[in-house]
Amino acid sequence: MITTLEEMGQAAQNAAAELAILPAAKKNTVLNAMADALAAHRQAILTANADDLVNAADLPAKFVDRLRLTDARIQDMATGLRQVAGLPDPTAQADKGWTTDAGLHIVQQRVPLGVVGIIFEARPNVTVDAAGLTFKSGNAVILRGGKEALRSNMALAKVLQDVLANHGLPVAAIQLITDTSHATAQALMRLNGYVDVLIPRGGAGLIQTVVKNATVPVIETGAGNCHIYVDQGADLQMAENIVVNAKVQRPSVCNAAEKLLIHQDVAADYLPVLAAALRAHGVELRGDARARAIVPDMIPATAADWDTEYNDLIMAVKVVDSLDAAIAHINTHNTKHSEAIITNDYTASQRFLQRIDAACVYVNASTRFTDGFEFGFGAEIGISTQKLHARGPMGLTQLTTIKYEIRGDGQVRS
Repeated sequence: MITTLEEMGQAAQNAAAELAILPAAKKNTVLNAMADALAAHRQAILTANADDLVNAADLPAKFVDRLRLTDARIQDMATGLRQVAGLPDPTAQADKGWTTDAGLHIVQQRVPLGVVGIIFEARPNVTVDAAGLTFKSGNAVILRGGKEALRSNMALAKVLQDVLANHGLPVAAIQLITDTSHATAQALMRLNGYVDVLIPRGGAGLIQTVVKNATVPVIETGAGNCHIYVDQGADLQMAENIVVNAKVQRPSVCNAAEKLLIHQDVAADYLPVLAAALRAHGVELRGDARARAIVPDMIPATAADWDTEYNDLIMAVKVVDSLDAAIAHINTHNTKHSEAIITNDYTASQRFLQRIDAACVYVNASTRFTDGFEFGFGAEIGISTQKLHARGPMGLTQLTTIKYEIRGDGQVRS
């Protein structure tokens, strides 16, 4: 007997087949209508979110911050949908075409992946971001959020599904799993034949659980043990501005900086200033022996600190001998997400760009810019930290694959 999850998978496949041939103009009309609907139903969404927040009162502050919706965050989601509507449809044109020696005309056409499954934690914005991007790229989506955000996710999904229905489109294009049990999550990870790709969004624990247990293809996203390296050629004021922004502006997200490395030649002068600026914003500092020799009241950093994504107002600090020592440390401990160097030395910046193994590498800018919206992609499906298929902020193009269309006039191979 077919299960409910399999029924969702079949309905998603049917919807995906319809979305794959939907004209770009129709998609854009629907996306703008979804943005309007979010604003029109703002109060119902906030009421549902308030219920979730009551139940999450005992959870850590960083968790509650990701869960909380506000007028501004709802507006950001609507803006993301409008920006996606304004972007080119990746499936509306061919990548390239050519003619072979045999006279075959080959076109490399970009096509949707099909059915995208997304498992995510208490981040209601993912419901809208994922729905908008998958819809524009011609994919159906099955969403499985955390139980802490269930009411918020249900309210958002209903708004989006009502818009689909009002425009004569299958509501199964955007589906939300309301059974938040681990068993259902495990079943989604193994929904071969229905789900074409699974994308986890959340902490390292969730991502690794999906990677280890899924039998459908997985794109790893999210975990961000991000570093900022202050080089000997750095401007102190620039370093202070960037380090504080990267750590403090929104510490609970994956592109926030978690580690500060500083060259030994400037550490004595720069580290007290940077430490004071961070502490003014309530940041707890954990330093290695050399950092604590300069700022003695730092908490001693442990070996585990160098591999920890805090998602909180905590930062570990290390003094390094050289640029190459910084690069080696980062490549040993990072999660391939976002890394930054602060320097006015062009040669040092180029070496950092070339040698750091990460999806996004910055020179003289905050890691907080690793974001689909900031990159001009509209909303994002996640930050891919792997190397196959997609890497970095995943926008519309990353939710497609290719198909070769070959036209002949009777050719046979000899």
